Amino acid sequence: MAKTGNTGITRILKATGYSWQGLKSACIHEAAFRQELLLAVILIPLACWLAETGVELALLIASVMLVLIIEIINSAIEAVVDRFGDELHDLSGRAKDQGSAAVALALINLVLVWLAVIFY
Repeated sequence: MAKTGNTGITRILKATGYSWQGLKSACIHEAAFRQELLLAVILIPLACWLAETGVELALLIASVMLVLIIEIINSAIEAVVDRFGDELHDLSGRAKDQGSAAVALALINLVLVWLAVIFY
Protein backbone atom coordinates (compact mmCIF):
# COMPACT_ATOMS: atom_id res chain seq x y z
CA MET A 1 0.00 0.00 0.00
CA ALA A 2 1.32 3.42 -0.92
CA LYS A 3 2.16 5.89 1.80
CA THR A 4 -0.13 8.89 1.77
CA GLY A 5 2.27 11.29 3.41
CA ASN A 6 -0.38 12.33 5.91
CA THR A 7 1.01 13.15 9.32
CA GLY A 8 -0.17 14.68 12.55
CA ILE A 9 -3.76 15.78 12.82
CA THR A 10 -4.50 15.00 9.15
CA ARG A 11 -3.53 11.36 9.68
CA ILE A 12 -5.62 11.18 12.84
CA LEU A 13 -8.66 12.70 11.13
CA LYS A 14 -8.38 10.36 8.15
CA ALA A 15 -7.92 7.33 10.42
CA THR A 16 -11.01 8.40 12.36
CA GLY A 17 -12.95 8.61 9.11
CA TYR A 18 -11.83 5.12 8.08
CA SER A 19 -12.82 3.76 11.49
CA TRP A 20 -16.25 5.38 11.19
CA GLN A 21 -16.64 3.83 7.72
CA GLY A 22 -15.77 0.44 9.20
CA LEU A 23 -18.39 0.79 11.95
CA LYS A 24 -21.04 1.87 9.43
CA SER A 25 -20.13 -1.02 7.16
CA ALA A 26 -20.42 -3.51 10.02
CA CYS A 27 -23.86 -2.11 10.90
CA ILE A 28 -25.06 -2.29 7.31
CA HIS A 29 -23.61 -5.63 6.24
CA GLU A 30 -23.26 -7.76 9.39
CA ALA A 31 -26.39 -9.07 11.12
CA ALA A 32 -24.33 -10.55 13.96
CA PHE A 33 -22.73 -7.16 14.64
CA ARG A 34 -26.16 -5.48 14.72
CA GLN A 35 -27.39 -8.09 17.21
CA GLU A 36 -24.34 -7.66 19.42
CA LEU A 37 -24.64 -3.88 19.16
CA LEU A 38 -28.22 -4.16 20.40
CA LEU A 39 -26.91 -6.30 23.26
CA ALA A 40 -24.37 -3.56 24.03
CA VAL A 41 -27.08 -0.88 24.02
CA ILE A 42 -28.90 -2.90 26.67
CA LEU A 43 -25.93 -4.14 28.73
CA ILE A 44 -23.84 -0.98 28.99
CA PRO A 45 -26.55 1.06 30.76
CA LEU A 46 -27.30 -2.01 32.88
CA ALA A 47 -23.60 -2.17 33.78
CA CYS A 48 -23.76 1.43 34.98
CA TRP A 49 -26.66 0.48 37.25
CA LEU A 50 -25.24 -2.84 38.51
CA ALA A 51 -21.61 -1.97 39.11
CA GLU A 52 -20.67 -1.05 42.64
CA THR A 53 -17.09 -0.01 41.88
CA GLY A 54 -15.20 1.50 39.00
CA VAL A 55 -13.40 -1.79 38.46
CA GLU A 56 -16.68 -3.67 38.16
CA LEU A 57 -17.99 -1.08 35.71
CA ALA A 58 -14.82 -1.31 33.63
CA LEU A 59 -14.97 -5.11 33.55
CA LEU A 60 -18.63 -5.20 32.57
CA ILE A 61 -18.26 -2.64 29.80
CA ALA A 62 -14.94 -4.06 28.56
CA SER A 63 -16.45 -7.53 28.21
CA VAL A 64 -19.24 -6.09 26.05
CA MET A 65 -16.84 -4.02 23.95
CA LEU A 66 -14.59 -7.05 23.42
CA VAL A 67 -17.46 -8.90 21.75
CA LEU A 68 -17.98 -5.99 19.33
CA ILE A 69 -14.26 -5.75 18.60
CA ILE A 70 -13.87 -9.46 17.92
CA GLU A 71 -17.01 -9.49 15.75
CA ILE A 72 -15.59 -6.73 13.56
CA ILE A 73 -12.29 -8.61 13.23
CA ASN A 74 -14.20 -11.80 12.39
CA SER A 75 -16.22 -9.94 9.76
CA ALA A 76 -13.01 -8.53 8.26
CA ILE A 77 -11.50 -12.02 8.04
CA GLU A 78 -14.66 -13.33 6.36
CA ALA A 79 -14.68 -10.43 3.88
CA VAL A 80 -11.07 -11.05 2.89
CA VAL A 81 -11.66 -14.79 2.49
CA ASP A 82 -14.81 -14.19 0.45
CA ARG A 83 -12.96 -11.66 -1.69
CA PHE A 84 -10.82 -14.46 -3.07
CA GLY A 85 -13.74 -16.56 -4.25
CA ASP A 86 -16.39 -19.07 -3.30
CA GLU A 87 -14.33 -22.20 -3.88
CA LEU A 88 -13.96 -24.47 -0.88
CA HIS A 89 -10.48 -24.46 0.60
CA ASP A 90 -9.28 -25.85 3.91
CA LEU A 91 -7.44 -22.65 4.84
CA SER A 92 -10.46 -20.48 4.02
CA GLY A 93 -12.67 -22.68 6.17
CA ARG A 94 -10.11 -22.68 8.97
CA ALA A 95 -9.85 -18.88 8.93
CA LYS A 96 -13.63 -18.45 9.07
CA ASP A 97 -14.06 -21.11 11.76
CA GLN A 98 -11.33 -19.61 13.92
CA GLY A 99 -12.84 -16.14 13.58
CA SER A 100 -16.17 -17.58 14.67
CA ALA A 101 -14.48 -19.34 17.58
CA ALA A 102 -12.97 -16.02 18.67
CA VAL A 103 -16.45 -14.48 18.78
CA ALA A 104 -17.76 -17.45 20.76
CA LEU A 105 -14.92 -17.11 23.29
CA ALA A 106 -15.61 -13.38 23.63
CA LEU A 107 -19.28 -14.15 24.34
CA ILE A 108 -18.32 -16.79 26.91
CA ASN A 109 -15.99 -14.23 28.50
CA LEU A 110 -18.86 -11.73 28.63
CA VAL A 111 -21.12 -14.23 30.40
CA LEU A 112 -18.43 -15.25 32.90
CA VAL A 113 -17.50 -11.65 33.74
CA TRP A 114 -21.12 -10.64 34.22
CA LEU A 115 -21.85 -13.70 36.39
CA ALA A 116 -18.76 -13.05 38.49
CA VAL A 117 -19.66 -9.39 39.07
CA ILE A 118 -23.32 -10.12 39.80
CA PHE A 119 -22.89 -13.15 42.07
CA TYR A 120 -19.56 -12.59 43.85
